[in-house]
Amino acid sequence: MAVSVVAQDELYRRLAAMREEAIGPDHDPWDPYLTVGLAPRPLLTSIEVTVTNTCNLRCEHCAVGDQLTDDEERLITLEELYARIDEVDTLLTFSVTGGEPAASQKLVDEVTRPLLQYAKARGLRTQVNTNLTLPLERYESFIEWVDVLHISYNYPEPAEFARIAYAHALHQPKDPEALLRRMDANIQALAAQGVFVSAETLLTHATLPKIDVIHARIADLGCVRHEIHPLYPSDFARHMQLASLDELAGGVRRLLARRDPRVWILFGTFPFFACSPDPSHRELWQYVMSQPNTTIRNDPDGRNRLNVSSLTGDVLVADFADLGPLGNIREESFTTIWERWLASDLAGRYHCHCPQARCLGPNLLVVESYYPDVDWKTRRALVSA
Repeated sequence: MAVSVVAQDELYRRLAAMREEAIGPDHDPWDPYLTVGLAPRPLLTSIEVTVTNTCNLRCEHCAVGDQLTDDEERLITLEELYARIDEVDTLLTFSVTGGEPAASQKLVDEVTRPLLQYAKARGLRTQVNTNLTLPLERYESFIEWVDVLHISYNYPEPAEFARIAYAHALHQPKDPEALLRRMDANIQALAAQGVFVSAETLLTHATLPKIDVIHARIADLGCVRHEIHPLYPSDFARHMQLASLDELAGGVRRLLARRDPRVWILFGTFPFFACSPDPSHRELWQYVMSQPNTTIRNDPDGRNRLNVSSLTGDVLVADFADLGPLGNIREESFTTIWERWLASDLAGRYHCHCPQARCLGPNLLVVESYYPDVDWKTRRALVSA
C-alpha cells in the first residue's frame, strides 16, 4: 500500500505534527490515508475501546445490538489496557465507544473519563461515540478531554425517534420522545460551549427520503459535522432491508442539493468508487469529491484502527464486524495482532490502493453487501480526485 518510506525519526516528527493539526475537512486524523507512504506497511494509528455493553436504548439499526446486556463483568484492568496501548508508538487517535459510554456516572468516573485523560496525556485526538440522551452533567464531566463528540441522529421527526430507539426494547416509556428532547437540548448546550459535535446518520429506507430534513435539523442544533454511512447489516440491523445502490445515490444527491454549507459532510464507508465500471458511480464519486466542505473518509477499520474490549481484552478489526476476535491483549501486543491481521487472506482481498483517487478500498461490510464477487486487486481508478 505504501508508495514511499521515511526514516523513523521523520516518521515520528510527522506523526507529532499531525496530532497538533486542527481537525477539519483538510485534516481528518481518523482517515488512514494520512500515513500512506510513511512506512512499508499500514500503520496502526488508531485504537477504539469498547468501554461497556450496556445501553439505555435498543435502536433498530444497532450494529452491536446482540452484544448489549444489563449486567457485565470486567476481566481486565485499565492498567493492563494502558500497558498494551503504551506499546503502540504510532497512535494519532483514540476513540471510546459502547454500548453507551455514559450509561452510568460510575462508568464515567471509573472507565470513560480515565481512558480519555490517558489518551489526552499522550497527545492523542479523542472521540466519544454516544447517544447523548442522558443528563448533561454526565457529559460535561468528561467533555474537556474530548475532541469529537460523535452522536447518532436518524430522526426527521419525534415519532421516528420513539419507533427507532425502542425497536428492540422490552418496554416503551410513557413519554418515548423525552430522550430526543434531552438529546437536542444537550447538543445545543454543548455546541454553545464550543464542543465539536458530529452527528451520524445511517442511510436506511426510513432516513433516505428525509435525509435533507435530518441534515437541516442537526445543523440548526449546532452540529459542525454530518457523517453519512450506509446501513451496517450487523446484529439488530441484520434484520433490516438494505437500500439499493441507486437509492443510496439518490439520497446522497438529495442531501448535497439541500445541505447547509457551514456543516462539514463526511461520507464514511462510501459504496461508490473511482474504479467502478459503472459510469454513474464514477460520476457520483467525482461530484461528491468536488463539493466544498465535503469529504469521503477511507475506512479506518483494519486499515489504521483496531477495536479492543475494556471488559475482556479481546481485539476486533471493528466493533460491529461479524468476525471473531483477532487476539487478546492479555496474551499478545496490539502490534503482533495488527501484523497478523495485515497478513491475513481477508485483509489481502479488499485492501487495495489507488493513488489517483486517494482510495484505500472498500469497507468489509460494503463488500459483503454490495460487491461480493468483485476482485478489488484487478481494479484501478478510472477518474481522479
